[in-house]
Amino acid sequence: MADFPQAPSYHPDPAILKLGDAFYDAVEAADFPQTILRFRNDRAAAEIGLDGLSDPQWLAHFGRFQPLPGNLPQPLALRYHGHQFRTYNPELGDGRGFTFAQMRRADGALLELGTKGSGQTPWSRFGDGRLTLKGGVREVLATEMLEALGVRTSRSFSLVETGEALQRNDEPSPTRSAVLVRMSLGHIRIGTFQRLAYLGDTENMRRLVDYCLAGMFGVAPAEDPVAQFFELVVERTAALAASYMVAGFVHGVLNTDNINVMGESFDYGPWRFAPVFDPGFTAAYFDHAGLYALGRQPDAILWNVAQLAVSLRLISEAPPLIERLEQFEPRYRHHYSRPLLRRLGLASGEPDRDWALKDAIDDALIATQWPVDRFFFDAFGGALPGGYGPQWDGVRAALAGYVPFPAGRAHPYFSDAEPCSMLIDEVEAIWSAIDRADDWEPFNSKVTAIRRMGEALSGQTRHR
Repeated sequence: MADFPQAPSYHPDPAILKLGDAFYDAVEAADFPQTILRFRNDRAAAEIGLDGLSDPQWLAHFGRFQPLPGNLPQPLALRYHGHQFRTYNPELGDGRGFTFAQMRRADGALLELGTKGSGQTPWSRFGDGRLTLKGGVREVLATEMLEALGVRTSRSFSLVETGEALQRNDEPSPTRSAVLVRMSLGHIRIGTFQRLAYLGDTENMRRLVDYCLAGMFGVAPAEDPVAQFFELVVERTAALAASYMVAGFVHGVLNTDNINVMGESFDYGPWRFAPVFDPGFTAAYFDHAGLYALGRQPDAILWNVAQLAVSLRLISEAPPLIERLEQFEPRYRHHYSRPLLRRLGLASGEPDRDWALKDAIDDALIATQWPVDRFFFDAFGGALPGGYGPQWDGVRAALAGYVPFPAGRAHPYFSDAEPCSMLIDEVEAIWSAIDRADDWEPFNSKVTAIRRMGEALSGQTRHR
């Protein structure tokens, strides 16, 4: 658009074009009947110089997908394979989304704007390429909550209602449609590497490793760049697994095509937050075996990372990969400290001691079936209220000696009667208000409340 406001912080960098067209297909966005702006994340947009767009400009770029200046001339649907519930599927790829733009943040991080529900692509198979409005609302709520809890996640950038009536077999139909734009550290997945291994494409596998190191991780290649890359993935995914557990979050579909090599949570379908600490708690109604239950998520992510190691064997010897894969569990234990102490409002501890605190909390939560969110709300600052009985004595003992954040419980959030939560009944109530009366007030109020909680927890909710 001629009147695009060229903010000094807008730094386009369509780096993915360097990979070449073996990695993607140029596509067109669907021509939607309507574009009604329902959510715009100006907090995220400010990081990449796009918060100055007017609503009509926003809709032109994120509803009609007019290219951003100096950016990708056409959207790109990425190619990948993946294990879905441990069954390999070579027929995957971006079936209802594409990469729309890439830009550099002030700190040099490469950020991508990708879509969900933007229309059919060569990888749509029998799908309509669309997203339900309910699915879009759920993704905004998931990403806002996870960001506030300190989980490295993609961020919902834009949600636009598109005026189509969709038929779905897992929710009342016809139902309203939408297109979502997410801001992410990238959409290169474990499944992207699996596809190249499946094809025996050594040259492009090396090219992809180089792209991830330089373009995404922002590091110079070491003597063994494959092992270097894999070590970074192990580190990031171990941290992701730990943060899921502290948040009490169940992604629901931890397939290899849903694991980003940057260790960034993304692509939210049947997610749920656990009301109580139940390791067997599942999110997806179709996860009959509980493969991706709450307590099995660390193992599921480790299994997926092992599949990346298998793929990288195309261009690497096994021992360096095995050595780094064996670091997943100790790195998981190490990375448990940050989100746990953050949610408890405590200063840095010592990993072994923090792990003992984690065990004490888990034992008490399981024994009492006490609400997870309530516990962390009450325990923020390191002291349990008197109403917590003898079953919590182990937690009290484990908390002794920790130093609380300087601000303690001074934020007004801790004067609320109830903690901010995102359980399934509340999600359904928020959607019901939209579905029945087009009432967006509960949705908007919830986003505001979540961000207020994030401020209360630390004032720094993004960890990249």
